[in-house]
Amino acid sequence: MRALEIGDKVYNVTQDGFDDFRRYSFSEVVRLTKTLAVLKNGVRLYNRPCISYLVEDIGYNVYRKRGVHWHLASIKAIRKAQIENEKILAHDWFQNKEFTIQEKLLIYRNLANTEGDQTEIKNLQGLCDLAG
Repeated sequence: MRALEIGDKVYNVTQDGFDDFRRYSFSEVVRLTKTLAVLKNGVRLYNRPCISYLVEDIGYNVYRKRGVHWHLASIKAIRKAQIENEKILAHDWFQNKEFTIQEKLLIYRNLANTEGDQTEIKNLQGLCDLAG
């Protein structure tokens, strides 16, 4: 457990409820005061590590928001953020896309050829029946 230094990369994870995706924010320490570390995005952290059980073992409290923590960035955290961002992009694409029957059949055939969950295939087949 150490105090933050200028140049340290940190991240925060937010989530609106259990059904929401995790959203990662990354920043860098650009200035230090006697008790605070100021990030590039303007967030001020108490420059004193504390125990944080939700994301990592150690975190840094946001100034005047004791329950919000930022953590030292790592390769593992960056990879988790990339995976989560890909899930968000796929979800948004499917939400905004209106499929033609040909596109639905193509998706159905690709799912049926894999050893995917049969309930997903049946649900998709029901959608194709409704559309066509």
